[in-house]
Amino acid sequence: MRSRNMLSMFLPALFISLSILVAGKELPKDEIKGAQLYDSGIRHANNIALKMETVARQEEAGRFNMALYPEAKDVVECVNGTAVAQEGNANYTFRCHNIDLYHFLNHADLGSKLVGGSSTWGWTSPDGREFVAIGQRDGAAFAEITKQGKLVYLGRLPEYSIPSLWREIRGYRDFMIIGSEAVGHGIQIFDMNKLLDIDPAQPITFSNSKDLVGHFNGLPNGRTHNVVTNPETGFIYSVGAQPRNSTCKSGLIFIDISDPSNPTSPGCASEDGYVHDAQCLIYHGPDTQYEGHEICYGYNEDTLTIYDVTDKKNPKILSITSYEGAAYTHQGWVLDSKNQHYLLLDDEYDEHDRVGPGADGHPVTFIWDISSLKAPKQTGYYKSGARGIDHNQYVVDGFAMQSNYGTGFRVLDVRSIPDDPTGKGVKEVAFFDIYPEDDAETGGGVVDFVGTWGSYAYFKSGYIFVNTMERGGFVLKMKDGTRV
Repeated sequence: MRSRNMLSMFLPALFISLSILVAGKELPKDEIKGAQLYDSGIRHANNIALKMETVARQEEAGRFNMALYPEAKDVVECVNGTAVAQEGNANYTFRCHNIDLYHFLNHADLGSKLVGGSSTWGWTSPDGREFVAIGQRDGAAFAEITKQGKLVYLGRLPEYSIPSLWREIRGYRDFMIIGSEAVGHGIQIFDMNKLLDIDPAQPITFSNSKDLVGHFNGLPNGRTHNVVTNPETGFIYSVGAQPRNSTCKSGLIFIDISDPSNPTSPGCASEDGYVHDAQCLIYHGPDTQYEGHEICYGYNEDTLTIYDVTDKKNPKILSITSYEGAAYTHQGWVLDSKNQHYLLLDDEYDEHDRVGPGADGHPVTFIWDISSLKAPKQTGYYKSGARGIDHNQYVVDGFAMQSNYGTGFRVLDVRSIPDDPTGKGVKEVAFFDIYPEDDAETGGGVVDFVGTWGSYAYFKSGYIFVNTMERGGFVLKMKDGTRV
């Protein structure tokens, strides 16, 4: 693959320079490495190639065969470290701690004809019912999670252009915002209220021409790596909208959906180039000069980049900061949106590339003090006891809810960080390993892009939905008292 060959020209020196690093600290952006590997797009192209190779291996091994993954109907309690959904079936025996399985449906039962799961998000109706949107290769599936914790499939919204393994979903008030890496896809805006009166016996396949509230088609090639929302404003955001040589350079593209039927863009933040993911919030925190501003925390491949996007015509970068062990800055979340003093960050390739604190193959959660938006400090990190790769995390009431590929869904108690930002007080309080296929591997897991992509853990009921690439969707719930 050409991307891999090009990357190999630069990697030897990169590995040498990072192999000696054992502790995480903030660093200036390496402009030479940044230009050669990241800004050029070589690193991202190599990442895509690696993941496609994994998908090909998984398909060849039969891991996308839905016949292997029958419904798990009954509640399966986690007892003595395992949840046994099928006696004698190693692939239905899940390692766990303080989390029970309530229901599982595979992607075919969730309406997909082209198996391959991705992102997910949830929505609570005005009367308290709980729903999920489930990213799949051929669109987004919709299901309700009942009061008993059962998934009820209601229908789907097909892809807008062509199928894609990369489909990202975020909630914005009553809407689901759906983007894809597929050329020509744009961003779908779907009103979740359409699900309220569906008869589950007759699931609905919605129409892109008739059932969308709106559709944004102002992306350079119609593709976006991710979508970001800020329900406090009238804006959503596209990030990673390639090509990188477009006007916005794959940065933050501002999309005004104050009228969701007619989304428009007033501009973009292109200065630091490609943004892989971001969290945009109205600022409340110790850096009082920015109180009430709209701040976006950007995860920009080799840096944490912080933007002030209050003025969409004149966005400003407040800081660009890298760190020891940076391989591919992927995603993160603030510890407390009402007091934005600390932030958690995950790097998707430090375990794979064997660099920095993640060199031993155990996922690392980097801790940042962002009390100065112009000078963030990397104060410490938490290292998982499981072996694998981290992917996506969201903080819910002081607990980091992490989807870490083959190691599954992990819950960290991060409430100690304000008192001890080194991370020494962070504890894993629960987990559910949704990928038992690698349990017998050396170290108990593979450092590969398998298993879970994303999760949603904001429901008042306590139910957690976990979407996986190969199997389907899990409904989980932590045991009472786990989050005390």
